[in-house]
Amino acid sequence: MTPTNRKKLVVAHSVRPDAPQHEVETNRALARWLAQILGLKYGGSYDPQVHGGRDIYLLPTQTLVGAAAARQLGVKGPEDLWGGYVEHDFICTKAISHGLLNRHAHAPQGWAPMFSERVRTVVLDGLSVFSFDDARPAAEHLLYSGPIRMKPIHACAGRGQEVITSLDQFDEILARPEAKALFSEGVVLEQDLDQVITHSVGQSFIGARLLSYCGDQYLTKDAHGEEVYGGSNLLVVQGGYDDLLALDLPDDVRLAIRQAKVFDAAADEAYPGFYASRRNYDIAQGIASDGQRRSGVLEQSWRMGGASSAEVAALQSFVNDPGMRAILVSSVETYIDQPLPADAIEVYRGPAENSDFLLKYVTVNSYDG
Repeated sequence: MTPTNRKKLVVAHSVRPDAPQHEVETNRALARWLAQILGLKYGGSYDPQVHGGRDIYLLPTQTLVGAAAARQLGVKGPEDLWGGYVEHDFICTKAISHGLLNRHAHAPQGWAPMFSERVRTVVLDGLSVFSFDDARPAAEHLLYSGPIRMKPIHACAGRGQEVITSLDQFDEILARPEAKALFSEGVVLEQDLDQVITHSVGQSFIGARLLSYCGDQYLTKDAHGEEVYGGSNLLVVQGGYDDLLALDLPDDVRLAIRQAKVFDAAADEAYPGFYASRRNYDIAQGIASDGQRRSGVLEQSWRMGGASSAEVAALQSFVNDPGMRAILVSSVETYIDQPLPADAIEVYRGPAENSDFLLKYVTVNSYDG
């Protein structure tokens, strides 16, 4: 998957017309950086008048949805973008992680029951809901085993989630004015864990290189005190998952990698129209209500994400030193206005979507000295 044509332009693309400034500027910064690494020209933000018909390498902020959208952007396959493509919107959301309550439950067009069958052993207990009528029976079924977490399928960075401990509490949610629209759009109801560590596992196909990585992510508080994504620490290797597993890794990390591999393979099998050159998976490990440790893939990210800047920094390191086996990289997002740490690479500084200030930066450290 290689943008080998030296006439290709690396182009940023904010898919959402109302994308916040920090998302747009981060997208541009990474496209500019990637162009420099690949020895290609940076073409700015996508403009159909300027880039229509041109040979471009696209960095979209969201997974591309539908053949018409990909065709309009000149994307024919994974070699044309750093991101992903799906035929239907729900495929690139949390929704595919779980099956439906039963065969009578509402399913969106294109739903593949095979996927949830393939990943059942590598995800937490949960159900996906696509209609108001299916919501209460699904919650009742799951609440027998303990508290559940409600997650709107299009929410990101942990926003909009609620922990539910009783059916009465869930009935209060169903009574809200927006409930019908919320459940019709799609909601995941999932086993809630305590003492959670969230691992990041993934691969990036950029230029002639395949990078594979594992790591963890952590939360921070935004200006309103809400816990949101705060950054990722990644261990990145050149090569595939076998190269990553050849390193000295703790058992919990090895488990996360194996679970991500199953989830990734299931996506290729169940949704054959799907392709992606950036494949990132979040795996939660923690304690269930019965006191047992659980581990499961929460969701996928086949698009630019919080860890993308760290992946680009790793790519830069491997280009600078092709013989290097592995590298430690971190992406950081903080809502506190502060000087850039020594040796850090600034990605964005300015207003955030829900706060007056956001700083994003990357740090790089040696793996083996």
